[in-house]
Amino acid sequence: MVKSERGWWPGLADLEWIDSIALPPHPVLLEVERAAAPEGIPILDRDSGRALAVLAANRRRIVEVGTAIGYSTLWMALAQPAGGTIVTIDPNPERTSRAREFWRSAGVADEAVTIVGQPALAAFEAGVSALDGPFDLAFIDALKSEYQDYLDALLPRLAPGALVVADNVLWSGRTSGSRPARPGDGTAELQAFCRRVLGDPAFSATILPIGDGLLVAALRDGS
Repeated sequence: MVKSERGWWPGLADLEWIDSIALPPHPVLLEVERAAAPEGIPILDRDSGRALAVLAANRRRIVEVGTAIGYSTLWMALAQPAGGTIVTIDPNPERTSRAREFWRSAGVADEAVTIVGQPALAAFEAGVSALDGPFDLAFIDALKSEYQDYLDALLPRLAPGALVVADNVLWSGRTSGSRPARPGDGTAELQAFCRRVLGDPAFSATILPIGDGLLVAALRDGS
């Protein structure tokens, strides 16, 4: 662990120990990891995947912005209760087709996951019926510059007490300023998104410093 003025923070050895005592990931999750790495396909960090599965465990209706090849979708689908459904949005048919094959290999029924094959904001604006909601978990992992727009589109589609989860909010240290940002790299938009959610009394929210930063926000009942 790493010592700071605020206490001890986990290091790589701590994360490896947690992984070693947890149930092993489903074999298809490992297959997706192996497929993504050599092609440079961005997928959720495994530690964040475990956290996302815990958050999805009692959530029956989930919406996901950003599918890629289905890694985060699969973490959630395997954790959901019986009868749970996911609507996932991604405009890349090649990647979502691969995702569907991975899900099938893991035993996830086709009817459990609906793919909306459009850019997310266009799909929300078009009023795609699959996105009507209400959803009790929304996971955001797409264009960083659009996170606030996704949130605006999702809020009226969320059930009371819903969770909003967003990946990459630490942006490899750029949002905190511990690493330099570049103009147009999405850092400013991510900073604004984090400040908005963590500062909004409608949410109980935090950022988990795992993976590349996982924001978790619970919508308060009545909000």
